[in-house]
Amino acid sequence: MTDLSAIQRHLNQPDLPPVESWNPPFCGDIPLHIDAQGQWFYQQSLIQRQAMVKLFASVLICQQGEHFLQTPVEKVRITVADAPLLITDWHWTDTVTGPALLLTTNLQHQLVLGTEYPMLVRQDPQQQLLPYIQLWHGLQAKLSRNVYYQLSGQARPVYCNGQQHFQLKSAGYPYTFAIV
Repeated sequence: MTDLSAIQRHLNQPDLPPVESWNPPFCGDIPLHIDAQGQWFYQQSLIQRQAMVKLFASVLICQQGEHFLQTPVEKVRITVADAPLLITDWHWTDTVTGPALLLTTNLQHQLVLGTEYPMLVRQDPQQQLLPYIQLWHGLQAKLSRNVYYQLSGQARPVYCNGQQHFQLKSAGYPYTFAIV
C-alpha cells in the first residue's frame, strides 16, 4: 500500500505558477474560448498546438464564475462553455487509506480524487446534475462522457436525506456521483 501524499507528489502535476500571488490590472476580454469538450479556440480557430494550450492553462484561473488568463503583468477574461478541463481516463490504486481513483485530464495532468481534489455534483449548462472535480486556481474538470459511464458502474447507492445518491469512495472519502 502506498501513502496518498506520496502518490500525489509523483503524479504528472502541472507546473503551476503562483497566479494567486499576482495582482495585475484587468486588460479586457480576448477572443479565446474553451468549448464543452475542453477544446481551446482563438478567434473561432482551434488551437492545435498542445504546448500552447498547456501554457495558457498554466495561468488559467476562475474567480466568481469567470475565467481569466493571469500573468504578473496582465489579466484577461476568456469564455468557457462548461469546465475548462475534462477527465479523460481513470484507474484505481491501493493506498493506506483504501482504494483511490487516479484521474487524468485532457491535458495529461494526473490527480488523486481525495481531499485535495474532491468531487462535487453541480448543474452543467444544460441544467443536468453531473459530477465535477475541483482543481487548482478555482478551476473544475468535468468527466468525459466515456469516463462518466465507466465510473457510474463503480458507484454504489446510498440514501441521504430521503434521496438516493450514488457514491464513489476514494482514498477513504465518499463522494456523491449522482443524485436520483
